[in-house]
Amino acid sequence: MNIDSQLSGDAERSDTRPILIIPYMWIGDFVRNHTVVRVLRERWPNRPVDLLTTSLCAPLVDYMPGVRAGIVWDLPRSRLAVRRQFGLAKLLRERNYGTALVLPRTWKAAIAPTLAGIPERVGWVGEFRFGLINRWRWGESKLPRFIDENAALARPDGAPLPAEWPVPQLRVPADEIARWREANGLSAGAAVALAPGSVGVSKRWTYYPEAARLLVERGFEVWVVGGTAEKALAQEIVAAAGPGVRDLTGNDLRNGVLAMAAAGVAITNDSGLMHIAAALGTPTMGIFGPTSPYLWAPLNGLAATVVQDKSVLSCQPCQRTVCKMNDHRCMRDIAASEVVGIAERVLGEAGGEG
Repeated sequence: MNIDSQLSGDAERSDTRPILIIPYMWIGDFVRNHTVVRVLRERWPNRPVDLLTTSLCAPLVDYMPGVRAGIVWDLPRSRLAVRRQFGLAKLLRERNYGTALVLPRTWKAAIAPTLAGIPERVGWVGEFRFGLINRWRWGESKLPRFIDENAALARPDGAPLPAEWPVPQLRVPADEIARWREANGLSAGAAVALAPGSVGVSKRWTYYPEAARLLVERGFEVWVVGGTAEKALAQEIVAAAGPGVRDLTGNDLRNGVLAMAAAGVAITNDSGLMHIAAALGTPTMGIFGPTSPYLWAPLNGLAATVVQDKSVLSCQPCQRTVCKMNDHRCMRDIAASEVVGIAERVLGEAGGEG
């Protein structure tokens, strides 16, 4: 009998207590958290799984198979917000969770589950959370990737990591995509979605305007996708490439999800929208410079991992949010013509279907 069959024994299959996951709330990390959901559902098929979420990430929950509900509760990042913690604890207590997986290794993330009296509170050792976490896990620093650290908490203590984790999934109904296209006056043809934003300036490839111009010249419809922080970038891209480009940036993440679901190919930085597109199954090109694709690319796999094609720079991967050396060559050496050529190949391999 292998380890996975042992993990799915009769005792675990008969357990019906709800589980709460307290995830990291950055968009890309939130998407990757669906791997944790899938591991839990494999281990405990009869235990409902809920996700704590922010208002920003809440639309993602609607498209995550295996999630019963999202608990929308915004907590400020910069302060404790005691009253908000007690309010969240009251809500959690009413839902009778048997287990909470506290993925962030912070003191603040464990407060509400403790106040709610959730019997099992699983998390990594960190920030002197004694009394808050009561199912300690050790050895986080030995795990190679962020996804390994998170998904391991869903396995029994001491269980070996699997050869492969289940990949994140986002599923959008076809009729919802069709209604979104119609509402935005978009054709049914294949389009190239550009996601020029990211957290950290150093992760942003700077040649999106030129790439958009080349794509439009070659007959492609181009959409710029992102949040309100990307509005200025979208306007710059539209100005460079003309009316063949649509600015679809805005403050509703659901719009970004639907755009990525409808696109024929997505070109992105290392960002939340990269993880969204990959989880949707849209052919996704991730442009990497200061970050490592091994550590941060989607588990789903990318249609193309785009890196500068010269020898690896001595500073790579620096993981810095702002370039401190080599004048951002890790991104500047990736030409717009190269990216557009790869996009054409990817679209051709996908049959041009949106």
